[in-house]
Amino acid sequence: MPVHVDLRDGVAVLTLDRPPVNSLDLTLRRDLRAALAMVMTNPAVQAVVLTGGTRHFSAGADIEEFASGVRGGATAVPTLPDVIIDLDQAAKPVVAAIAGTCLGGGLEVALGCHHRVVAPNASLGLPEVKLGILPGAGGTQRLPRAIGVNAALDMILSGTPVNAAKAAKLGLATLSTGDLIEDAVAVARQAARDGAKPRLSLQRAEMPADAGADWFQQRMNGLKRPLPAPLACIEAVRAAVELPFNQGLQKEFNLFRELVVTPESKALQYAFFAERRAARIDGLAADARPRAIERVAVIGAGTMGSGIATVAANAGLEVILLDRDEASVRKGLAGITKSYESAVAKGRMDEAERDRRLGRLHTATDLAACAAVDLVIEAAFEDMGVKQDIFRTLDKVCGPDTILASNTSTLDLDAIADITSRPENVVGLHFFSPAPVMRLLEVVRGAKTAPAVLATAMTLSRKLGKVGVVAGVCNGFIGNRMVEELLRQAYFLVDEGLLPWQVDGALERWGMAMGPFATMDLAGNDIGRAIRVGRAAAGDDRPYSTFPDKVCALGRFGQKTGKGYYQYDPATRARETDPEIDALAQAHAKEIGLPPRVIGDDEIVARCLLALANEGAALLGEGIAQRASDIDVVYLNGYGFPAHKGGPMYHADSLGLENVLRLMEGFLGGYQGQFWRPAPLLWEKASAGRRLTA
Repeated sequence: MPVHVDLRDGVAVLTLDRPPVNSLDLTLRRDLRAALAMVMTNPAVQAVVLTGGTRHFSAGADIEEFASGVRGGATAVPTLPDVIIDLDQAAKPVVAAIAGTCLGGGLEVALGCHHRVVAPNASLGLPEVKLGILPGAGGTQRLPRAIGVNAALDMILSGTPVNAAKAAKLGLATLSTGDLIEDAVAVARQAARDGAKPRLSLQRAEMPADAGADWFQQRMNGLKRPLPAPLACIEAVRAAVELPFNQGLQKEFNLFRELVVTPESKALQYAFFAERRAARIDGLAADARPRAIERVAVIGAGTMGSGIATVAANAGLEVILLDRDEASVRKGLAGITKSYESAVAKGRMDEAERDRRLGRLHTATDLAACAAVDLVIEAAFEDMGVKQDIFRTLDKVCGPDTILASNTSTLDLDAIADITSRPENVVGLHFFSPAPVMRLLEVVRGAKTAPAVLATAMTLSRKLGKVGVVAGVCNGFIGNRMVEELLRQAYFLVDEGLLPWQVDGALERWGMAMGPFATMDLAGNDIGRAIRVGRAAAGDDRPYSTFPDKVCALGRFGQKTGKGYYQYDPATRARETDPEIDALAQAHAKEIGLPPRVIGDDEIVARCLLALANEGAALLGEGIAQRASDIDVVYLNGYGFPAHKGGPMYHADSLGLENVLRLMEGFLGGYQGQFWRPAPLLWEKASAGRRLTA
């Protein structure tokens, strides 16, 4: 049964048991309602404790059910609001005992209880805004009544959970200092003696003391992006202040119903399921068992290597950080220590946790130190010769079952693997910078990578807190191969007379986190130049603009040199346009000698984004990517593509592939039009009236 009932001397403990995360699907809702009815009529029960066990109170509504159009089960009785009203109006005190995950509908259930007690590992939040919706089971009405309007809006608009200590500080719950269930039972017994059943539905939502008449409008004006869901969240919380409770619930429901069919919500729901699908590996043998990974060596103590070592230590792994000399490893370890000290200073980590993580980090300067590890991650300079030399040595010093991984972002993984006697144990682990922050991990499957090694890499990605996406071997894999085509178009637009900040501005106004020129300044323009040189050396004769090479010739490599396509404030790294770059771009365009024409935002966006989608279709056709949604996961998590647009492949589908072909046909006759030949798969899907993401 999804709900277990245990009587403890007058207190009924109801335990949700719906693995893996106690999703509030119809089966669980029905059983919970029946259990509540039973204990409410049992004279031996004076109070109730509702819990979900030690790991998950509840992760919320069943998203599959919700996305299928049932509105989280709203048309299937009992609805989630029905169950929460039962809790709210229960004749006996109900105490929520919360451990682990308590998100979305899970927190709304807890808010329907009369008291809340949290274990130290509890995480409470309302993340619905990340799906383009709002909490639809009373969350926007009860949370402001529990912790005040300002704090509630902060939680609802960010979608970010709070930990147990913060929940207690906000007045959302009482922090358990011992056994969670025993503490909750004690609270329940005391409430029964006192007759205390504080119902949030009967309380007022408190505004900040200094709130003016236009306070809610100011919150709307302060939104970074005024998307439908955040705006509706503010409207719903406003209803909690201005309307009686039941009318506020109706307002919340009406706003939810409008949001769930918006393009933004549909794109965000697609992105949610795309991330789930990315974990599935096509063609993987059923008996491919992941290996245990406990000890890791990271080769290269620079920014990327140190970042990877940090990620591994954060995940509880023992880590050896290696570089060619003592000074390099000391510098890398100092950088990691500094980042941990900063986290402590900002209250994100306590000193004990800092010491535990640093205690997992060891250093070495000899590859022989890799002899006893389970996994080696090479993060050396992006040069084939350098990487092959490292793998030759690793092949000799590492145990036969050690997995050898390369962090290469563009190079041929098979050429690296074949230098060893164990290509089946070689895999690509392409982290994105900064590694402790970026969620994406491209897991590159070589021609000879063993199924168990691939399964291990994907399992490890989850342990590291990353979103793993499987890619095949090609130059640049999924992300960088595609972004090269976006960059090509961005540089061609400068050839045609635009300035870098005009291109970036158009894409950022459309929704990209950062335009291509600002992105290259962050990554390093010298890295882009090295890739272009490598392509030419490999016989790639496709033309590039010469503009980025002219920028590099001036030593303007980006943020690390203080100047690139922009100039950067030394203290804040804030970017500013630079007259020197504007003059260089104008002189460059004059040298090209194209007839001047007006290029608006629509064309800039179309050329850059359709270049991505066309190359993505080519990757799909070649089998480099498993599915179109995997490509979108890469761009949503590694390249600043706006989540509410779904990803480049989803965006192309939303335009209609026949319209995409029409736009590309128009570009064929323009400057460097040879790049607008449709990928065969794109043509095939458009001709059949199908979608890339179907």
